[in-house]
Amino acid sequence: MEFCPNCDCRLEPRKIDEQVVLACSKCAYTKQASSNRAQAKVVKVIQPATQPFMTVVTAEDSKISTMSTIKMKCDKCGNTECFVWQVQTRGGDEASTQFMRCTKCGYTFREYT
Repeated sequence: MEFCPNCDCRLEPRKIDEQVVLACSKCAYTKQASSNRAQAKVVKVIQPATQPFMTVVTAEDSKISTMSTIKMKCDKCGNTECFVWQVQTRGGDEASTQFMRCTKCGYTFREYT
């Protein structure tokens, strides 16, 4: 096992242009593999897929009239009624975040409780 001289991260074998090199995933450092053993270990390089953003309440969900409403003034349009819901966005030992969406213009804002 070898480590990057720049940032001390572990160098991983990667196949670049039909050659096997040892590359750092944090910085751009690469090094020619020193033996054929490293070439035998690289079969396929798998890149992790990025996770899509999660939508808490979609536009279609906001049309459902079963959502709770509160009397609160919308800063964008001045309407005085908003849908309200809570989501645990931080650690379990911290307070939840309260989201409000204007029933008229759809402007969404939050309040940390």
